[in-house]
Amino acid sequence: MAIRDVILPEYDQEMANTRKMLAAVPDGKLTYQPHPKSMQLDKLAGHIAEMPGWIPMTMQVEVLNMDGSYQPFLPKSNAELLTTFDKNVKEGREALSKATDEQFAVVWTMKSGDQVYFSMPRTAVVRGLIMNHIIHHRAQLGVYLRLNDVPIPGMYGPSADEMTK
Repeated sequence: MAIRDVILPEYDQEMANTRKMLAAVPDGKLTYQPHPKSMQLDKLAGHIAEMPGWIPMTMQVEVLNMDGSYQPFLPKSNAELLTTFDKNVKEGREALSKATDEQFAVVWTMKSGDQVYFSMPRTAVVRGLIMNHIIHHRAQLGVYLRLNDVPIPGMYGPSADEMTK
């Protein structure tokens, strides 16, 4: 079985779960920040929305040099957040569906100038740096939503908000 055939079902499931969480982000709370050291809600949600779009770049280049030009996506509304996420999910899925096992095995490096942060096979980058990273921040987003009394959608079954008594 090809690596893409193993990754795609997980990708589809996690992106569907992530979309449910992003759909719950209220427009009126985008500047919410639970702690001075925490990201604002718009930055956190925007970061989640842009990460699936990292997959095509990961599959196209072998080295990402963080040169300081990165500008985070800051959504102005839930509609903009979901539009960006949906576009990035589609592009990420397309890149995954075309990837060969040989492409997944290529070592990918993230660095800044001469400082190498890490090098690992693209498969590990897709699973760790991208998918697990999305899941990590999705959990943070759930806390932000809970702190704002927004019902939390279930991810792997019904949430406490969805349970009937």
